[in-house]
Amino acid sequence: MEMNDMQDNDNSVRDTLQRPVRDLRISVIDACNFRCSYCMPIEKYPDYYEFMRKGDRLSFEEITRIARQFVALGVVKIRLTGGEPLLRKNLAELICQLREIEGLEDLNLTTNGYWLAEHATALRQAGLDRLNLSLDSLDDEVFRRITGSSKGGVERILDGLRAAHEAGFKPIKVNVVVQRGVNDEGLLDMVEFFRNTGHILRFIEYMDVGNLNEWKQDQVVPYQEIVDRIAQVHPIEAVPPNYEGEVARRFRLADGSAELGFVSSVSKPFCGDCHRARLSADGKLYTCLFASKGHDLRQLLQDGATDDELHTAIAGIWRARDDRYSELRAKHRADTDADPKVEMFAIGG
Repeated sequence: MEMNDMQDNDNSVRDTLQRPVRDLRISVIDACNFRCSYCMPIEKYPDYYEFMRKGDRLSFEEITRIARQFVALGVVKIRLTGGEPLLRKNLAELICQLREIEGLEDLNLTTNGYWLAEHATALRQAGLDRLNLSLDSLDDEVFRRITGSSKGGVERILDGLRAAHEAGFKPIKVNVVVQRGVNDEGLLDMVEFFRNTGHILRFIEYMDVGNLNEWKQDQVVPYQEIVDRIAQVHPIEAVPPNYEGEVARRFRLADGSAELGFVSSVSKPFCGDCHRARLSADGKLYTCLFASKGHDLRQLLQDGATDDELHTAIAGIWRARDDRYSELRAKHRADTDADPKVEMFAIGG
């Protein structure tokens, strides 16, 4: 189903700002094989860092049970994230379970692509609708510097992209986190590479997610600056959103050779249209990417909560939601030490 066919469920629960919950992002594992500087810097998370133990993670059955209640409350789209979700064994089994939830219209996954070539066909056959691929540079040296990885390089990720395309994932969204002085000089190379491929290139402003990436405002390249850079080489035009609350601002090259998206959480916050909930691998519900505390749904399950009780608990958490971190960024940044935020790898992007 096309995303622009999605309509708000009349039964959608709404928060204090009247935002419905339509999108659930589920982190299936906190571990990752990369150490990206903006998410899990290697100085803070060395290779021997101990991630969550298997017994501390939600089982596939628990994830599906929680997801079913979210769909009953208005969610139409689920994204599987990590860490790196392809590190979770037998992930196709979870996809099969989620695919059976009545009312779920879109099931997708975000990956760094390292294991994508091996898993693309199985993911598609299990019922996964779409893929997002993270790729911050086409230059091997820059790529390795950002990811903190000496394993493989850009070509391995592109092999995964090609395998996913052959498996039937079309289009694939390719996400680029843009950092000034790190990878912004290669943005036009990315545009040239992905022209006429059918994939959607998305540029994401560098965000102050978590507490350990040493975020600085001057490292942010505002989306309008990127648009202007591209326009100097290729005529570019805005495109209407696919649906209300879409995260990325859509553009396309005027010759029709590429669609581009721009996620502008810093320069043009979109809190007012945010309808995303996030579930961590250990079962905590976060109502904002920049949240400090989660609500423990796994404990509810372990305490024997019925489906009705789980439904009521989730609805109550969402109704109390008043998050708008990006709109109030300066104030929140001042409070960071006293009120630390959850790390990105715990709840995905």
